[in-house]
Amino acid sequence: MKFAMDPAVYRKLYSDLTKDLPLWNAIPSTPGNQYKWDDSTYIAQPPFFDGFSMRPAAFTASAMQSAGRVWRLGHHRPHQPGRCIQTHHTGRQISGWSCVEVKDFNSYGARRGNHDVMMRGTFANVRIKNLMLPLKEDGSRVEGGYTLYNGEQMAIYDAAMKHIADGTPTVIFAGEEYGTGSSRDWAAKGTQLLGVKAVIAKSYERIHRSNLVGMGVLPLQFKGSDTAVSLKLVGDEAFDLSGVDENLKPQQDVTLTIKRKDGSTQKVQLLLRIDTPIEVDYYRHGGILPFVLRELIGK
Repeated sequence: MKFAMDPAVYRKLYSDLTKDLPLWNAIPSTPGNQYKWDDSTYIAQPPFFDGFSMRPAAFTASAMQSAGRVWRLGHHRPHQPGRCIQTHHTGRQISGWSCVEVKDFNSYGARRGNHDVMMRGTFANVRIKNLMLPLKEDGSRVEGGYTLYNGEQMAIYDAAMKHIADGTPTVIFAGEEYGTGSSRDWAAKGTQLLGVKAVIAKSYERIHRSNLVGMGVLPLQFKGSDTAVSLKLVGDEAFDLSGVDENLKPQQDVTLTIKRKDGSTQKVQLLLRIDTPIEVDYYRHGGILPFVLRELIGK
């Protein structure tokens, strides 16, 4: 241990990390204390603090009114962006990407500092199946990150942007162990940036449930024998969520009102999967990021 803890060793090894790396030293750079990330396609300023104020937004009587359903996923569905970026995922719509060659797209992992890229990769797994899409002629399910918007099939990202433009909050319906394989941060960040206000599932993977709360997305759980299948959801319903107000408590019941196209309504009791008092605080503040920032500024 005495050799490992010798400060002189660290000074010798780490005082000039690049002296033996001519290729690294030859990369053009600009002087200064900050990286010029404005022109980068790898780093972009995310919108997590847009409209930030020291006072959290007040709760309304209904946390989510007239929400449209974007997609319904089966069990265990992973949606953490990770693989190589596909051409159709970018659509050349990303700011500053007109000069990026397809061969230089790289992977979602490499571009995790660019939210415009990661949003397009959320729910874009090539094997994911949205159960609200109609079956193909051969009876199989469409695979990939697609959904319906006003009856038209399109990428989930494109539909989500249309819902945001319409001012329509969106909700995900899912099966058991929702979020398995999606415990990393961008699975929840991408969900929030796509305008999803709530996830309703039969059960949750532990870390992803916590991350949803941390991003201000409401995790809700079916009770008893209720499921998205038993409720016979077809994709043209609207939803109201009541019981999420200033008196919010961990694991309380909330009421989902399903408004069907024929004019009928159905009320369903759900379990709120905000499990602890500190998670209530996170959700009240719109997520852990604004919560921590307000704490820091307040000090």
